[in-house]
Amino acid sequence: MKQCSGNAESSLVIGASGLVGSHIVCQLFTESKPPFGLSRTEQSEARARWIKGDLANPEGISWPEVEVIYCTASARLFAGALPDIATPSLRRVVLFTTTSISTKANSPDPEVRAGIDAYARAENDVIACCNKIGVTWTVLRPTIIYDEGNDRNLTRLARFIARFGFFPLCGRGSGLRQPVHAEDCAVAAVSAAQSERAANKIYDLPGGDTVTYREMIGRIFDGLKRPRFIVPVPRPLWLLIFRLVQRYFPGIKAEMGIRMATDLVFDKSAAAADFAWKPREFHPSFDLGVPRNVTDRWSRK
Repeated sequence: MKQCSGNAESSLVIGASGLVGSHIVCQLFTESKPPFGLSRTEQSEARARWIKGDLANPEGISWPEVEVIYCTASARLFAGALPDIATPSLRRVVLFTTTSISTKANSPDPEVRAGIDAYARAENDVIACCNKIGVTWTVLRPTIIYDEGNDRNLTRLARFIARFGFFPLCGRGSGLRQPVHAEDCAVAAVSAAQSERAANKIYDLPGGDTVTYREMIGRIFDGLKRPRFIVPVPRPLWLLIFRLVQRYFPGIKAEMGIRMATDLVFDKSAAAADFAWKPREFHPSFDLGVPRNVTDRWSRK
């Protein structure tokens, strides 16, 4: 794991107790000037000066004078709150959204399309607000974010594998993926905030490896120190099974399996050129027997 970098600029991290936000706090921490962190719940971690509050009610929060705001929380809520948060000292906003804005805009699922459309509008609203108040901005769009034991993406798959010992694929799982670690996203955010070349630009943040969905699952097996046991399921059978079990897994959609054959590949050259983006290769290591949380991660730094 990388060590905290000690960037002393005055900063506010919105979503500071979350997956990427906690890593941003670590990157920014100095004993003399820890960043401010916004959280909806009480926090005791000393690497941030905590503000308890909800973006849905920004007028009730006493916002500090800061130079940079990092937002890993809801872009929609942030867009509405930004006029209340912005102080005369603010010079840069770094907003996290998602590459799904470009990959799921034409999803056959109307619910998915509506969600992505709302996400894209919120991103545009933040940009418009920054332009209106004269603050530079950078938007970062990660791909599949993971942080072993903590994320809701690959860790969920790892827990399935750990429980059942196998993983079913819809077809061959030939679609390409680029998982990116949450800590690398935090490094990118801090670097982008310090880069003049990154002002008023949108960047994709793919990970350091491009692997097939099948290989991504295989490396999760490797990270669990389990033998690879991947079961291809023909698409018609997959859809039939899905219809039978959907009532028991309401959060899972058939499209998720079909997308295993779709390439989701993004170009990191712009981020590499403008703020030296160099994410790690995808070789996760899971120890799901040991509970992990934000405080545990910070305490090991």
